[in-house]
Order: sequence, then C-alpha cells, then structure tokens
Amino acid sequence: MERRTFIKNTAAASAGLLTCSSVGANLLAYKDAIIGHGSHQYKIDLNWGALNPNYYPVNDCHEMVQDSKGRILLLTNHTKNNIIVYDRSGKLLETWGTDYPGAHGLTLNVENGEDFLYISDNTRHEVIKTTIDGRVVQFFTYPKESGKYTSKDEYIPTETTIAENGDVYIADGYGAQYIMRYNAKGELLQTFGGRGDADHLFNNAHGICIDTRGGKSPELLITARQQNKLKRFTMDGKFIESIDLPGAFICRPVIKGDNVYLATIWSGDGSDGTGFISILDKDNKLISAPGGCTPVYENNVLKPMCQSIKIFTHPHDVCVDDDDNLYVAQWNSGKTYPIKLNRI
Repeated sequence: MERRTFIKNTAAASAGLLTCSSVGANLLAYKDAIIGHGSHQYKIDLNWGALNPNYYPVNDCHEMVQDSKGRILLLTNHTKNNIIVYDRSGKLLETWGTDYPGAHGLTLNVENGEDFLYISDNTRHEVIKTTIDGRVVQFFTYPKESGKYTSKDEYIPTETTIAENGDVYIADGYGAQYIMRYNAKGELLQTFGGRGDADHLFNNAHGICIDTRGGKSPELLITARQQNKLKRFTMDGKFIESIDLPGAFICRPVIKGDNVYLATIWSGDGSDGTGFISILDKDNKLISAPGGCTPVYENNVLKPMCQSIKIFTHPHDVCVDDDDNLYVAQWNSGKTYPIKLNRI
C-alpha cells in the first residue's frame, strides 16, 4: 500500500472545549495543556527529547519502545542515527544504526533475560533482529516459500510480534497484507490473511501484537487501518471478531495493563494532519482519545471520531512507560521529535 503524500499543516486548534468544531491557533498555546478523557488524561510536554538536528536528525519518527533498563528507544528512518536512545526525562543516552533506510517497525522482546529488537524495514523488504545495542543476529527475508510473492519488492513488512514459544509474526502491512508466522529458527510455519474487505482479510495490516489481558489464552490483535478496525485472531490465524473504530485510522496496538493504546495517524475522513491517540479498555471500548473528540457510544456502537485539537501531526506510535506516561512518535510531521504526555 502506498502512503498518501501530505503537506504539513502547522496550524493548531483554538483553545477551549475539545470538540470537533475546533479552529486554528499556534501549537505553543497548548504547552502544558490537559488532553484526554475520563480516567486517562494527560499533560502535554512538547519539549521532551528535542535534540540538535544537525547532530541527531530524524525524518519520520516511526516507533518507540521501552527496554528492560527503562530507557526509551526511538526508531527513525534517518540513516545517520536510526535508533535514538533516551532516558525517561528525554536526555540523550546514545544513538546507533545507519543501515535501515526504511526503518518502520520496532518491537522489543526479552529472550532468556536479554533484550532483542525486531526492525521492520520497508526499503530492505525484510525484518532484522538485533541485540539492544544494534548487533545483527537474524534476518527474516521476503517469504518466497509462501508462494504469495513473485519478488521481494511486493513484500513490505510493517510490524512484528513474538509469541512466548518464540514464534515470530510479521505483518506485511504495505505489501500484499499477509501475516507470516515463523518459528524462532526463521522457518515459515504459516501464512494467513491477505488483501480484501472480508473479516479475515486486511486493508492495511499495519500493526500486530499479542493480547493476554485478563489471563486469557494468547490472541493476536491486528490493525486494518484503512478499514478503521482492530481485528482479533487466534494464534493460528483464525478470525474471531472486529472492533470497529469509525473515523480512527489506527497504527499498531500497544498493550499496557488492561488497556490498548493506538496512535491514530488520521481521523474523520482521513484528511491531512488529523490524528490523535486511541485508548481502549479491557472490553475494547474506546474510553479516551487524547487530541480527539469525546468517545460516544450509542446502542453499543461508537460514533465516528475526529481530531478536536491540533496537538498531533500524523501520530504513528505510542510507547507507554512504567508510570503510564505516553511518548508519541509522528510520521511526516516536519522532522519533529516525539511528544510526551504525562499521566495525571
């Protein structure tokens, strides 16, 4: 799937109630503003992680994770420093990576007490597994053996998730929309999904994660971004249900506690710069939308969502730290550094 080209819109919504009728103002007017709804409200920190772009440039800030030491790792597709490592205060600790021009997906998995990263690279058409400091240990190249692809250019992986038994699931979110399941050795075990509008198919299988909330057996949560849906599957690829989020073009699901957090890159009709953050409860109901209008359900159906305040420009991922603060990485936002939301 080709991403649309946008012109950056730097206007911000006017102060006041967070409604869909907000109008433009300067983003700095929202310094220390409170956004969100109900139990999940946040104070905005626009200065977190800002660096000298002459030394530590970013292009798209695609994804962020927290490692076992509590550090925050940012993935950008700028090959001067693909990985930027911060402490939680936003202080720079280190940078590494010059070999990932299409750096898009970043998943952290702890294996035998050691942190590993899985980097999905759109340009290289593969997933690269590294140590936490960047040493490459494994490649997941394009799945020719699946019989679904005639060339690697058709395969554009966007995200991964790793099961407790070591199986690696890769979402081909910008390619043919299949989900690949490998064992830890890199052997392809299964392919499911594909492009389409049916329940078990995808239109932009952008993100994937494993859901064990409430002590239940593991399930897969997979986004169908252009369909405004979050889809549930068994671990062997059988469709369970769709969670409809009308007006929310969601990126990857991130689970913390009972909640699912999703950067919502566009909203409403998908217009330029209209994103917010979606937060779901244990029943997968939208309970808070920082930067978006108040979630309203009628007859158990969510009314269409939209951006209500111009804090975010194409939010692409959200990282949740140990204190439930959020770090928001943005795509096509004028090479800006992440925004932090402090939970209140």
